Amino acid sequence: MAIDESMHTTVEWSLNERVRQSRLLGLGEPFHGEETFPRLRNDLLRALVDRDRCRCVALESDCLAGRLVDDHVRGGTWHLDQVMDDGFSHGFGASPANRALVTWLGEHNRTRPSADQVRFAGFDAPMENSAESGAHSPRAALDTLHTFLTANSATVPHAWARIEDLLGDEARWTNPAATMDPAQSIGDTAEVRELRLIADDLARLLASRAPQFTEDDSAEALRDAELGARTATGLLAYHAALARTDRQERMESCMGIRDAMMAANLNALATREHDHGHGPVLVFTHNEHLRRNASRNVRWSPAGAHLSRGLGPDYVAIATAIGSAPHRGIGEPPANTVEGLLAATVSTVSTPRLVPLAELSQLVAEADDLTRRTTENRAYFPLDPARLTDFDAVLFLPHVDAPDGASEAR
Repeated sequence: MAIDESMHTTVEWSLNERVRQSRLLGLGEPFHGEETFPRLRNDLLRALVDRDRCRCVALESDCLAGRLVDDHVRGGTWHLDQVMDDGFSHGFGASPANRALVTWLGEHNRTRPSADQVRFAGFDAPMENSAESGAHSPRAALDTLHTFLTANSATVPHAWARIEDLLGDEARWTNPAATMDPAQSIGDTAEVRELRLIADDLARLLASRAPQFTEDDSAEALRDAELGARTATGLLAYHAALARTDRQERMESCMGIRDAMMAANLNALATREHDHGHGPVLVFTHNEHLRRNASRNVRWSPAGAHLSRGLGPDYVAIATAIGSAPHRGIGEPPANTVEGLLAATVSTVSTPRLVPLAELSQLVAEADDLTRRTTENRAYFPLDPARLTDFDAVLFLPHVDAPDGASEAR
């Protein structure tokens, strides 16, 4: 699929009245690692910036590390390679589309006043569930919070030296084995229990004094401190959940905490942009995080469910779905699947379609014996005909080509 051929789709959607009045516009991808999806995001961002005063793009990446990217695109002196290495989590810094995004943001902002620049944000919790690293420690978040309070409050009830003693060695926190083995987690230790009390104390102190720090010269630092408070308390709760011995309870708690942290970060971004008179924040993440409803099989609420509850119609979610991508183990969709219905409505495989919920619901209502699609790609989440109301629209890509030089067979 040629990306420039999709521009008319994304531009038309950006002109939709509801999108223009929204505060958060989510564009989802059905799995990570396919460059087509973030390239589409880049196209959509440019349309939103030009037409709808969008001044912030938020990615499913480490919320603390993302501050480095934001500083870079607003005139900071960081080298681009360092920004891509240190400003993204989950390996997303290696994406050519993300590199192109950062480059474009820097070039776009260079000739514009600070108030009119397009900002970058990560909104994910600082955690990696991989063979190399687990969730981060709350050290950086607590440092941001404690430093702000120390500089702006007469008294802070907890000394940093005590916090450092309780934090200890970083490797205790990032042990990847703790993801699956509660015995490897430090979340139920006396040190972590004390840190949770301290983090709650500091977060409450910040909240109680926040109205004192709303002047322009301290508003940005206050927002960073509030991000630190959310991140520190969330990470400590996540580590405590990792120590639970019931496997199902541990998984549900960890997933729920992470998505609640995502939603809180996005709400803060939406408030900041709205207060500045800007258009919607463009949010780019996995489809599953954008869902408006809780999962049926696992008792957790995705970020979209929190956002829908709090923002109502000011939250708009678009899921991306694909017909075929042979290089990703995804063949042609069966006719009795949602993707199959959508494939039958396009004239060519190079013509993407943006299908609003009302039209998609009508297609499904007129079909018989629909089933959820299965593919060889276990990372791909097909559309569920029973859960279409999770999204406001579906961006359907009939076919995704293999990258240049790559084989169509995996």
